[in-house]
Amino acid sequence: MKPDGGRKTSRGFWEQSHGGKIRLRLPSLLNVGTRDILRLLSRRIRPGMSVLEIGFAPGKHLAYVAKNLGGCVHGVDYSEPGVVIATQLFAALEIKGELRCEDAFSVSFPRGSFDFVYSIGFVEHFEDARPIVRLHLEMAKPGGKVMIAVPNYGGIYGHLQRRLDPDNLAIHNLGIMSVAGLQATLPEDLTAAAEASPAGCLSPWLLSLDRWLPAAPARLLSLGVNAAGLMQPFEVAVASPLLVLDVTRAPS
Repeated sequence: MKPDGGRKTSRGFWEQSHGGKIRLRLPSLLNVGTRDILRLLSRRIRPGMSVLEIGFAPGKHLAYVAKNLGGCVHGVDYSEPGVVIATQLFAALEIKGELRCEDAFSVSFPRGSFDFVYSIGFVEHFEDARPIVRLHLEMAKPGGKVMIAVPNYGGIYGHLQRRLDPDNLAIHNLGIMSVAGLQATLPEDLTAAAEASPAGCLSPWLLSLDRWLPAAPARLLSLGVNAAGLMQPFEVAVASPLLVLDVTRAPS
């Protein structure tokens, strides 16, 4: 096994992904996927908590944690363009945060120093997710909390994406995209308690609809499904676009 679990994406992939411009403002709650993620964070973070996001670029979620939830925020990401964009975002919003352009496995933040550690759409890009999941626990204080969210390609979204964009699906570790698969990544020696579950409302943002339809119809369909998700009165597991792993680090 490679020490980092074997990456399914390259640094260049993420630098290209973060190469464009973003609006220098907090994330929009009109995007159902964003709304779901911010709800997850809002339920777990309290003012004054020290918070680390692993793979934070372009920084929108971390900015929300600082500005709206009162977290003392830190981020690590090895995409230089992504960190530059996040730094610009934080400056525009007058947010203080410690943002570092580093490989997560060589992070210079001290281990065992955060109340809450999280990542969103990150650990599934490793052939073996166990080393990177372990790092999340190592960065948390004893008794601290960890949240890991991955796209739920283990069900209906995976079946659809396999038809729409198999190349995109190939950069994801589908073996962890179940409750049991996600829990199997946990290090027993650092885990005091853990729970994995589906989360979120119907969302189009996991699907490459533009591979099936011309750009304009694909956009219209995405907006329609997004609106349906925003109006969904309660979560239904089969339509949940996320799997979320909540962990408490074992005491020393």
